[in-house]
Amino acid sequence: MASDGFNDQYSSMASDSSERRRVGLIYDERMCLHSDPNDLLPLVKPDKVRKPHPECPDRIRAIWNKLHSSGIAQRCVVMEGKEVEDKHIELVHTKKHINLIKNVSSMTNLRREELANKYSSIYFNEGSTEAAYLAAGSVIEVAEKVAEGELDSAFAIVRPPGHHAEENQPMGFCLCNNVAIATRYLLDSRPDLGIKKILIVDWDVHHGNGTQKMFWKDPRVLFFSVHRYDSGTFYPGGDDGSHVMTGDGPGKGYNINVPWEHDRCGDADYLAVWDHLLIPVAKEFGPDIILISAGFDAAIGDPLGGCRVSPYGYAVMLNKLLVFARGKIVMALEGGYNLDSIANSVQACIEVLLQQKSVIGTLEAYPFESTWRVIQAVRKELSSFWKTLAERLPEKVTSMRTPFIQVVSSDSEDEYDNFPNRVSQDLEKDIDNVIQPFSDLKVNDGPGITSQASIISHTWRAELSKIDIWYAAFGSNMKLSRFLCYIAGGQVESMRKPCIGSLDKSKPKEIKWETFPHRLFFAREHTATWGPGGVAFLHPECNSDEKAYLCLYRITLEQFNDVLCQENSSSFDMKYPLFDMADLQSIENRKSFSAEAVKNGWYHNVLYLGKENGIPILTMTCQLSDVDNFKSGKASMCKPSKEYANTLIRGLVEGKQLTEEEATSYIQQATNRPL
Repeated sequence: MASDGFNDQYSSMASDSSERRRVGLIYDERMCLHSDPNDLLPLVKPDKVRKPHPECPDRIRAIWNKLHSSGIAQRCVVMEGKEVEDKHIELVHTKKHINLIKNVSSMTNLRREELANKYSSIYFNEGSTEAAYLAAGSVIEVAEKVAEGELDSAFAIVRPPGHHAEENQPMGFCLCNNVAIATRYLLDSRPDLGIKKILIVDWDVHHGNGTQKMFWKDPRVLFFSVHRYDSGTFYPGGDDGSHVMTGDGPGKGYNINVPWEHDRCGDADYLAVWDHLLIPVAKEFGPDIILISAGFDAAIGDPLGGCRVSPYGYAVMLNKLLVFARGKIVMALEGGYNLDSIANSVQACIEVLLQQKSVIGTLEAYPFESTWRVIQAVRKELSSFWKTLAERLPEKVTSMRTPFIQVVSSDSEDEYDNFPNRVSQDLEKDIDNVIQPFSDLKVNDGPGITSQASIISHTWRAELSKIDIWYAAFGSNMKLSRFLCYIAGGQVESMRKPCIGSLDKSKPKEIKWETFPHRLFFAREHTATWGPGGVAFLHPECNSDEKAYLCLYRITLEQFNDVLCQENSSSFDMKYPLFDMADLQSIENRKSFSAEAVKNGWYHNVLYLGKENGIPILTMTCQLSDVDNFKSGKASMCKPSKEYANTLIRGLVEGKQLTEEEATSYIQQATNRPL
């Protein structure tokens, strides 16, 4: 694939410079004292089992530990936190709000709990005051040093986050609006620094409602937020995050919202927004400094966000902003609740700020169709304020798009997720069990919608978890460690992207090998998981002259559904099964079943191969119509890459089915024989 702006090779503007950029890094362990009191319940009442609050101290610890172990922290100017003064908080918050935050830690536990319950998704404890003051003061500290020129750029690893906090109330895990306070400080308290125009980029997956309201009428601040909106049902809910909210009075046109219509937006979608909205407007605006509300809950694997931005994606987004304001960028941590994703993403960003490592890569994906729809709506709404947005986007650009159900898997055409960093095998994907997830918070659309979907999901999973099937693998999944990626998550050697894993991470109960009268062959030309080269398919029709080796894993029908989904679609959070009990009962007679919900996938054809000890044997492959396309040349036959072929060979050898020489010959014959 190739598209204007999406298949570029990005390189840093100063990667060959011998002069090291001065990048500030601020962290203070005292910010870890702020934590949800309910997280202590298991210690006091062992029978009260609960997951920690997502906005927990380990978020910043994970980042700090990652930066230290990788050596990145040692290349930065490391500073301790600094508490904010009340007069600076008062630049954006009311005195009543200041008094609340200042005194809440000295109150009784009961009183703190009563106050927290008055606000949306807030907790307080004895460490909240100090942490909030340190978070706000630390962002001011690095922003001031960057504005003065003492630092080139900086990252403030702070918590609690801030962009939801409004003038007179905390909300959404946020106590004080850290970025807004620092912005007003630079503009109003330090006019001598010459900062007259500030660009705030908020890439947290949730709309920065607090920041928006604080600069609603201020033309000195261009606020740009890209976030999930979902027709106003995604937190914080309501109309504030709509693209029609553009500011008021002298600030009209200086508030830009880019509201996603749904989940699963990733690198291609965000970079389309950068190339066709943010970058052109930033050029016209000409900021003196850029502040980034750097939430990483749009990252792949985040339990609250549901989007799919990779560390590479964040790096490119940041790199594109370095050309403005002479590279004066201050990043302040906002959200992000998967510890691995947040640590990897922050490291990728700081490497960009250091400018000692080129940002190079290829993005082999197109944005969703809905992304172009949103971009065009935003451009139309703001075209009277920004000349650069008045131009119509060429159709050859907007026609390069992806349908919402996107094919992603190890052995399907998974070009959407170009995710180079390994994700932990312990990714927490059971979103329903996360404490107060943003997606479950009540908004004005009425209660019970999300919980009903959750009930449906749990119902079918509970039912199918009791049924065993044999999943028969003929491709890379013949290698046990590779197959376990579909169960536990993660990746093995030579894989270029990780698997999400099944909700039930139990290992197979049994493993067997059998041969079947089907033809193994290789087709397609490229996958994001294995790179160039064909991948394995099993001919759907029996042929007594053929012999294919298959590894049988005894797993639950629930797990089979998760594997089927990962093989064919980026949608992992299934409300309904792709292959249910009725399908299982009918497939013995039908012999095959097409999973229509993922029919664009390469492996959506579930094939019945018989029974073993009374348990059905199922595999997944292409349809007969696909075989016809391979024969006619409409779809490509292609030999596998060396790495992919070696994975199959190792699976056959480790399974004690063939010697290495025999396994190599088996793969070569399957590759060279025409259909």
